[in-house]
Amino acid sequence: MTDPRQDEQSELDQRHAEKMRKKKAARDKIIATKTIEKGLLIVHTGKGKGKSTAAFGLVMRALGHGMPVGIVQFVKGKWETGERVVLEHFPDLVTVRTMGEGFTWDTQDRQRDIAAARAAWAAAVEMIEASRGPEPAHRVLLLDELNIVLRYDYLDIAEVVEVLANKPEDLHIVVTGRNAKDELIEAADLVTEMTMVKHPFRSGVKAQVGIEF
Repeated sequence: MTDPRQDEQSELDQRHAEKMRKKKAARDKIIATKTIEKGLLIVHTGKGKGKSTAAFGLVMRALGHGMPVGIVQFVKGKWETGERVVLEHFPDLVTVRTMGEGFTWDTQDRQRDIAAARAAWAAAVEMIEASRGPEPAHRVLLLDELNIVLRYDYLDIAEVVEVLANKPEDLHIVVTGRNAKDELIEAADLVTEMTMVKHPFRSGVKAQVGIEF
């Protein structure tokens, strides 16, 4: 005598397999139409945590494929971060320029902040230019917290967008920081907004090693 519960599960499994077969066929058809390969301009913005975290995760992925990476940190230069320590183990593949001097409320010196932002941008432009040609210096470039200095108008947004829009064709550039400007969002290929649903800081929990830095 057959167990009706087994028959029911077998029928469910068969329906599931057929549904997934059709879903895979539809998915494969869509993927077959995606033939363009190019360097992307990627923006991570929003008030939620995880913008730089996601960007450094992408950096680790690129390193896993042996891709040379350049990083310019526009704000967190004084921070001793865990990701920087890890990246020091890849000196042949990673170039890190920690140009920032902290958040503007830390320095409390607008002209000093502007000078630091311009120096960091000059380093970024240098890395972009070094990535042209048959032997590019970098395949991925992370401009960490660039959106912060753009928000305060320490850099000319038109100039920044023009440079990024005319980057080397195969170079991927990732820009992080909340309050991304509309011009940058318009120029980007991929934009992700991190939305804060809940954050421990609001409950009195301070920034912690291994989580925030």
